[in-house]
Amino acid sequence: MKKEGFEALFRTSPFLDTNGPFYQKKEKGKLIVGLRVLDKHVNGRGYAHAGILMTLVDIAIGYHAAFSENPPLNLVTISLNTDFMSSAKLGDWLEAHVVVSKKGRTLLYASATIVKDEVKVLRSSAIYSIVAHKSK
Repeated sequence: MKKEGFEALFRTSPFLDTNGPFYQKKEKGKLIVGLRVLDKHVNGRGYAHAGILMTLVDIAIGYHAAFSENPPLNLVTISLNTDFMSSAKLGDWLEAHVVVSKKGRTLLYASATIVKDEVKVLRSSAIYSIVAHKSK
């Protein structure tokens, strides 16, 4: 079900397991997150539900930004604005491409697009809070 060149996402959780499977590919230092639209992802009309598209973009931005540093940043989504530009249907392969615009001391700004065969399905901008790692 995955596209050639992609592998299972390096990190998972009960939420991701329920909503995935999600895939990844690293290209030119960037993390691209992919998803094949399955039966469980579509609405009553057969289109990918807005919720799964927003999940994909939030995962892609958060993971790309967090794991661009070592140790990874501890990020919490505080704003996610999304514009839907096209639709996706059962069987479509979607890829989320991310650009980090600015990283400050406490906030990180980024944007992403989800594409299907070079067609933009969604664009999103996000703000994440950079949370200090707890001392052990």
